[in-house]
Amino acid sequence: MDFLPFTKPHIDEATIASVAEVLRCGWITSGPKVQAFEAALSAYFGGRTVRTFANGTATMEIALRLANIGPGDEVITTPISWVATANVIHAVGATAVFADIDPATRNLDLNAVEAAITPCTRALLPVDLAGLPVDRTRLYDIAARHELRVIEDAAQSFGSTWQGQKIGSFGDFVSFSFQANKNLTTAEGGCLVLPEARYAPLAEQLRLQGVVRTGFDGMEVEIAGSKANLTDINAAIGLGQLPHIETVTNRRRALARLYLEQFAQLQLGATGTQLPPHSDTDFAHSNWHMFQLVLPPEVPRAAFMERMKAVGIGIGVHYPPIHLFKLYRARGFRPGQFPHAERVGAAIVSLPLFGTLRDEDVLRVCENTVSIITALQHA
Repeated sequence: MDFLPFTKPHIDEATIASVAEVLRCGWITSGPKVQAFEAALSAYFGGRTVRTFANGTATMEIALRLANIGPGDEVITTPISWVATANVIHAVGATAVFADIDPATRNLDLNAVEAAITPCTRALLPVDLAGLPVDRTRLYDIAARHELRVIEDAAQSFGSTWQGQKIGSFGDFVSFSFQANKNLTTAEGGCLVLPEARYAPLAEQLRLQGVVRTGFDGMEVEIAGSKANLTDINAAIGLGQLPHIETVTNRRRALARLYLEQFAQLQLGATGTQLPPHSDTDFAHSNWHMFQLVLPPEVPRAAFMERMKAVGIGIGVHYPPIHLFKLYRARGFRPGQFPHAERVGAAIVSLPLFGTLRDEDVLRVCENTVSIITALQHA
């Protein structure tokens, strides 16, 4: 039986042909395809200004710089995310402050966020875990009352909505990742939706060494930027993916419902395993970037993953708590500070979920998941 990965990008033949066209034309770095991709993304987000970057880490770091976040500033974020979410805060010289997660949504607990605000807090950096948006209404109410900037880490929520509006079509800075396992991919890449067009020139400088060009031979550098421009090769992939995003999102929602139906029939809940948030509202908002379970405490995650691999099923871990990595323990964080994040981070697993996953694949994953968890509980 073929091995079933937990994620698998789908690149159609038309997109492959478009990439080949870019390779043949000789202009393979940032050029007309990048411009076309930025225009298409702007249209998707209702006309907001968008700039693309080499990855979704650069988008967040540059957003922080555009918001003038730096030394002496605190930025509140979640311990349950890819470590880049916190690393970019330190990259600009600011201090990452963690708040615990809401065990129901696994996103930031906004009550904990308010409690963590100090006179040094300058920004909030929420993450939409698995594609489920943080409550944007409450988030922006908090930000407005405390005069804070918001940098949305929407790396996982391209195609998600909040109260009928696409994530990215409103708000402050909104950062997306187009890494290979995302719902829309450019292989590697990302984009930043800007709150105002006036930020675009500085964003462009920061993504290309701070260079400003004038005329045929004029060049000046006034700030230190980085090398974070997207290539036309990547942009061609994105242009091929974007028209299909609604179809992909709807398919993911259908697969998520099938997972939930099958787990209900197989009585996964009786094992103490926690399913992802799945109310009707969650389905309306989430793009179902990942389907995540939290294993019972007596089931060793590594053993579960090993046995699933043995039957040909790949499992992901998203994510270990950031504050327990050595880098952050050296900054004063310790076990016990964020109990909900620590419990979820120690036991969370991501099951296979991607646009070309078949219904029969879901049935196979569900049956093996329940049987392996049950076996491990009685081992």
